[in-house]
Amino acid sequence: MMIPDTAPQTAEGKVICHFTMSLDGFIAGPGHSMEWLDGFTTRPGLIEEYIATTGAVLGGRRGLDAFPDAATLYGGAWSGPVFVLTHHPDDAPPSRGITLLDCDLAEAIEIARDAAGGKNVEILSASIGRQLLERGLLDEFDLHIAPVLLGDGVRLYAKSGAEPVRLDFVMGDGPRRAVNIRATPTTA
Repeated sequence: MMIPDTAPQTAEGKVICHFTMSLDGFIAGPGHSMEWLDGFTTRPGLIEEYIATTGAVLGGRRGLDAFPDAATLYGGAWSGPVFVLTHHPDDAPPSRGITLLDCDLAEAIEIARDAAGGKNVEILSASIGRQLLERGLLDEFDLHIAPVLLGDGVRLYAKSGAEPVRLDFVMGDGPRRAVNIRATPTTA
């Protein structure tokens, strides 16, 4: 039996954690390295879906420190507002096209949603994603699982002593080239 792929992404004003993840749960290698992504492919048109449906991006300070040119998402094919949430904006590296926010997470989400103009807000930070999940502000995980084991790096979800977080799979019914998983937090 074949696992169906996810349905095409839609622009519905959702807050989405969107990552390619290793089979062992890492979204970045040690030091936020991303070289391990080279050579992996997804279904045709997938990247274009995200370019078309993403209205704004919210990331974290550690990611900005590792990638000060973070405003060139999707190889520079996407353009739009990029926000970085940081408690230390004064010592942030200069980054063209990035707006630094020093505010509460809920306020940062509202700022990003307003800037997204009805499209989705992509979260590019595991830490921010975890906090949004805990506060009930995350609509969806959209993951592309790559057949690689990294063994170390930045985990998608890491919290010592955490209770299990249950998710519901949301899958489409088309053929696939890679394993793509879209899950939403379980309600109830």
